[in-house]
Formats: sequence, structure tokens, C-alpha cells
Amino acid sequence: MADTAIFDVDGTLVDTNYQHALAWYRAFRRFDITPPIWRIHRAIGMGGDQLVPEIAGESVEQAHGDELRDAWTEEFDLMIDEVRPLEGAKELLVEVKRRGFRLVLASSGKKDHVERFLDLIDGRDVADAWTTSDDVQASKPQPDLVETALARVSGASAVMVGDSVWDVVAAAKVDVPTIAIRTGGFSVAELEDAGAVAVFESLPELRTHLDDTPLGRATPPGE
Repeated sequence: MADTAIFDVDGTLVDTNYQHALAWYRAFRRFDITPPIWRIHRAIGMGGDQLVPEIAGESVEQAHGDELRDAWTEEFDLMIDEVRPLEGAKELLVEVKRRGFRLVLASSGKKDHVERFLDLIDGRDVADAWTTSDDVQASKPQPDLVETALARVSGASAVMVGDSVWDVVAAAKVDVPTIAIRTGGFSVAELEDAGAVAVFESLPELRTHLDDTPLGRATPPGE
């Protein structure tokens, strides 16, 4: 049993994935690179340090990586007012906290973006801690974010909740099981093949079935 719940933010608690994909597409186009948007979408959930070489290759990362990430920020900022919380986000967080879990909101996003999203879901009121890009050296699918999130609280073991295969892969590298939500656009089979212990269509569906997941009850102190 776990004592800490780690929630991915982008795509899991707030509906950002398609804004991210379009912002990356526009950023690449500034450098006359035209990847299919579906390929970008498949990489959303990775951090920018991982996404650029995944989509455009290591040579583009070496030549333009930092500039592309700056361009992505500019493009995403133009759409950030469109971002809304996913249905049931705050209610799920409150219920998981009520069940005794320490709660960490795990994002490798930029600090100002993360703070904006925390406000959208009233996350400051319920979370014990949260992370930003300032806190990790390498983003998903590397496990740094999951390790950092768990280190932010006094928990001993965790469960991850995320929306992408990259969440599942990152958490598995440090033996943290993941409950996946299909809000990232990945199929049930893809998420299960990556190692998700359960897959739900939405946050309200997960909340209804918490007793059937590792988030049913937190490990009491001392157990």
C-alpha cells in the first residue's frame, strides 16, 4: 500500500495536450521543420528536452533545442487562456486527500504555467507539495519528476496518476505504479502495455472506482 499520491498536472488535471501539440508545431515551423502534428501529439507528456530530439532528431536538438523550447513557450503562452480544468479534478484531489494520502502535483512545466494551473484547480488548497521544471534535471520519460515529487513529502511509497505512456514509463523506472486516465488520447491497450495498473476514461470515473485501485486507502503511519 502507498501513502503518497502523485498527480501529473498537464493533460491529467488540466486540459492542455492539444494546445501543447499545436504550440510545438508552430515552434518547429519557425525553423522550417514540419513534423506531422499527430507525431507531436504522441510525444506530449515528454518534457521539451526529450521531445525535440524525439520528433526532429538529435541534430536539431544540438542546433536549435533551446531556441525551439523558447519558441514553444511563446506559442503556448498565446493559448494559455484557453486551458481549462478537466472535469472532476478538484473533487478527485479532495477525495484522495480525505482517504489519507499525501498529495503531490507533479509537473515539469515552467513555474508560471504550473502556478496558473494550480489556481485553475484550487490546487494550493489541497496539495501538500508541487513541482516545476526548476526541480528536475531531466523530464519524462526519465524518472526525475517522480523521484522529486516523492521527496517533497515524508512519504515512503507512492502511486502515480497520469495521462500518457510517458508518465507510466517514468514511474515504473522507480517502481511506482501508475493509474492512467485516457485524457491524453492514448488507448487503453497502449497504457496497459506501458504498465498501467488501471485505466479510466475520466477523472470522475476514477473517483467512482477508487476502492478498486491502489488509491483506495493510504497506508497508516507506522505500517
